[in-house]
Formats: sequence, C-alpha cells, structure tokens
Amino acid sequence: MAEEGSTSPLEAGRILVIALVAVIVVLGIALVGVVIGRSATETPEARVDALAGSSDECVVCHRRNTPGIVEQFAYSSMAAAEVACRDCHEVARNYPGAVEHEGTFVLGQPTAAMCERCHATEVAQFNQSRHALPAYVAYAGAEGLRDDLLATYEVIPEGGYNPDRMRNALYAIEGPEITRFACESCHNIGKPAQDGSVGDCTKCHLRHEFSLEQVRKPETCNACHIGPDHPQWEIYQESSHGIAYATGGQRWNWEAEAGTLDVQDFPAATCAICHMSGFGGASTTHDVGERLTWFLFPPISTRRPGWQDNRTRMQSVCMECHNKDFIEDFYTAADKATEKVNAWVKESDEIVAPLKERGLLTSEPFDEPIDFLYFELWHHWGRTAKFGVWMQGADYVQWHGAYEILADLAELREVVQEKLEAAGVGK
Repeated sequence: MAEEGSTSPLEAGRILVIALVAVIVVLGIALVGVVIGRSATETPEARVDALAGSSDECVVCHRRNTPGIVEQFAYSSMAAAEVACRDCHEVARNYPGAVEHEGTFVLGQPTAAMCERCHATEVAQFNQSRHALPAYVAYAGAEGLRDDLLATYEVIPEGGYNPDRMRNALYAIEGPEITRFACESCHNIGKPAQDGSVGDCTKCHLRHEFSLEQVRKPETCNACHIGPDHPQWEIYQESSHGIAYATGGQRWNWEAEAGTLDVQDFPAATCAICHMSGFGGASTTHDVGERLTWFLFPPISTRRPGWQDNRTRMQSVCMECHNKDFIEDFYTAADKATEKVNAWVKESDEIVAPLKERGLLTSEPFDEPIDFLYFELWHHWGRTAKFGVWMQGADYVQWHGAYEILADLAELREVVQEKLEAAGVGK
C-alpha cells in the first residue's frame, strides 16, 4: 500500500501518458502551422490582367470574337509592358502580306521583322542557327531563295549540307496534301516571310501569352524533336536529366529572369539549359548550334566550324553539376562512339557502291525497297544512335540505334548480292 502523499505506480503511468499526449498535440499543432505557413509561402503570385478595363478597340472587339487570344495576351509580359496589338500586327498598306482589317492594314501573323524591332539580338542569333533557313531548305531546297537569302543561307554552318540545292525527295513524293501537316509543321520555323525576314518565332513562343515557363519546358521542343530520325524527346525522358525533370521539375523556377539562371533555379538540365539559356559560363543564345561539337544530322558526322569554342561553352554548362574529369571522359567516349557510327555508315556506302558503279540502281529516289533500307540506316538509326550517345539515352544508342544499323547492314549486303547476281555480275 502506497504511503500517504506519494503517487502510486498506476497514477504515475497515467500522468506520463497525459504528458506524452500533450507533447504530441503541441508538436502536431506546430507542424500544421509550419505546413500552412509553407503552403502560403509557396502559393504562386496572383496573375495580373494587364487589359482589365481596357478600352482599346482591338481588345474590345476581340474580347467578343476571339476571347481566348485576349485572355492569353492579358496575362503576358508584353501586355504588362504596354505593348499593344497594333505594335505587332499593324503595317502600312503596301507592306508585303498586308490585309485590310477594320480600316487599317495588318499581318494576321507577325513576322520575325516585327519581333526584331524589340528583339534584334535574338533574331540575329536565330538567323545563324539550324532553326532558320537550313530548317526550311531541308524540305524545300534552296533554288527558290532570293539571292540575299541564298547568300545568308550559305554562310550558316548547316548551309553546306544541301550541295545540290534540290528539293527533298520525300517532300516531293508525298505531296502538299500530306506535307502541310508533316514536314512543314516543323520545318517552317525557318521559312522566309513575304517581307524577306526569316523564321516563325511562334513555333517556340506560343501566342499570345509568350510564357517563359512554356518556352523553357522540354515539352515545347518535343513538338518537333521526336520520332525515329530525331528522338531527342524520347531520349531525354530516359536520361538522368529527364528523370530529374519528371520527378522534380514542378519545383523549378521556370519564370526566373533570363541571364540569371543557376542550379538553384534548375538543378538538372533541360533542352533550353543546355542549348539556349544563360547558365554557368554560357551566355543566352537563340543559336541552338552554338554549343555543339558535331554535325549529328548528316549521314557522316563532321566537327562543326569553331567546335573547340562550342565545346568550351557547353562544358561550362556541364561544370555547374559535373566535375572536369567526368566531362572530359564523357566527351572522349562520345567522340569515339560518333566515329563508330560514321564507320558503319561508310560501310553501307561501300556495300552499295558496286550497284551504283554498274548502273543497277534507278535514278528515281525511293522507288524500290533498297532505297528505303539504305536511307533508314543513316537517317533513322545512325542519327538516333548519335543523339542517344550525346544525350545519354542507352536504349536509343542500342536497340533503336546500333542494333538496327547492324540489322540493316546485314540485309543490305544480301539485297546488293541478289541484285548483282540477277544482273549476271559478281560482287
């Protein structure tokens, strides 16, 4: 029996339980407060409608007729900077491509010349890039270019990859019913406008909000950089960079001011970080080839002019996350892999050479199975393997790249031998 004034073991236990419950409750309340405070801190700033109450006649009319466009533009940085619809759309009566509209003359889609008035540096960089005239010429050929545009095209690094200035054969074969929705959808990013300016900025900067987040996210590049001949989107998804984006990208600072980006904003690479954004020691650019070492798109890859400087710029981006030894080892290995794919493509040329020498291939492109086989070996699988190497997508290097090349080489040897035997000649 407990002495008078002392606490029994049972009572002591009860007091301990009550104390623990009290501590848990206090900690729980504190944790809820932290979560609520953090949620309040992380709530994005309310968007501002810069056109609220606007009496501008373009805004008033289009709020009735195309309200979605006005809604987009109202929340854009352009509207916030008091850029008006007419600043981009309105032109003189005699301006190339002008159409009459409500007592004035406009361009339904502003050209790069309109953008250049405020974004001269970006347009100049773009005009030296693969996205400019080389993209358009890839399907349309260079024959129809004005003399000044042809001269511009020929000084762009990629301009050397159309020596015959002939229309792309597949584009001609498929015809406009298909190509409007196929080749042109992507390659018209570099199509000359009627006023002579080059490029469609809205292929990347979707109208009319012109969001930094939208243009920086990899899905924007996915619109064109996808599929068997340039599967950058698919490769990115399976790379470590793509996995980091998929699992943590919602926390990244997509609206950070251009030229100020660092690893706190973007702790892993995106298409824009590697190729365009000011990051590490690299300045912001609209020339997507400015940091690339190789021309990866032709049958046999060669190093770009000034590739050493390009490599330095790209490696300065890599250095924000990776050490120098890792980067140098990666580049050495990737160079060797690129040269290996080159060797396989050269082998395919050697296999087909006896048919060409004996006139056993027709002059018409893509009119027999061997043409597709020979083309796909480098255009699909060769390019895919090289892109996979440099973007670190193992599956695309192997099963969508090297394996397919080896399979096509084996089939190509057999087809060529059959043709030679059918012609009564030895190999």
